[in-house]
Amino acid sequence: MTSLGTVVAENAIRFLGHDTHQHDEPHLVYVVTGTARLLADGEEWQLGRHEAVWLAPQVPHALRIEPGGMALGPYLNPGDLPRRRVQPLGAVPAIVEVMTTALGAAPSTREQVLPFRQALGRVLRGVSRQYFPIVLPTHPAVRALAREALRTRTATLERLAADHRMSPRQVQRVFLDETGLPFTRWRNRARMNAAVEHLRGGGELTAAARAAGYATRAGLLRALSRESGVPVSALTSDPAGALGAR
Repeated sequence: MTSLGTVVAENAIRFLGHDTHQHDEPHLVYVVTGTARLLADGEEWQLGRHEAVWLAPQVPHALRIEPGGMALGPYLNPGDLPRRRVQPLGAVPAIVEVMTTALGAAPSTREQVLPFRQALGRVLRGVSRQYFPIVLPTHPAVRALAREALRTRTATLERLAADHRMSPRQVQRVFLDETGLPFTRWRNRARMNAAVEHLRGGGELTAAARAAGYATRAGLLRALSRESGVPVSALTSDPAGALGAR
């Protein structure tokens, strides 16, 4: 394909699902309407309307879209790489704007596609910078546990450790050794990074809190303020601006 889309007729931008395959370029899966199930790198992601997942090159993936739904599958420029092989983004307003414009314009040539690809790359680079630096553990079982913790934010450390046949004490020791952070603080930072991504993409606080798994915007504001040192008042009046300096 030479356009924004994949696995349909040349230069089309819509697709209704595909079997397992991979691309040489970074790739975005974006749900326009309905819901979809993405299998990527052996993990499963349930996506709703306007939600997106950013895939690195050579990530095996398959997509199944529920009847009546539709998705876009834009390739990205080679330098627009996610922080990890599969990076869920949620529903980021700036991505929605670019994809909606592309869908309406229906670019059909490489020249027509290029401005949309560049715009999408700028948005992705802007929202994906980690505000609170974290790294994944390298220990195989703990790395798998960490990824599960990001998908199931309500799961306790005790349950996650049991699922991976480890003790909570073992998991905590590996997290401290390999990330420099206790498990809870690591997961909280990852959740807050998801919220910051949403805010940088033009989202508002309530939606950012929901995207990051916080019950209320007040809970998100308190967490961001504790970790960043930025006053709650500044975060409330202009969250993206208050967090933009880092």
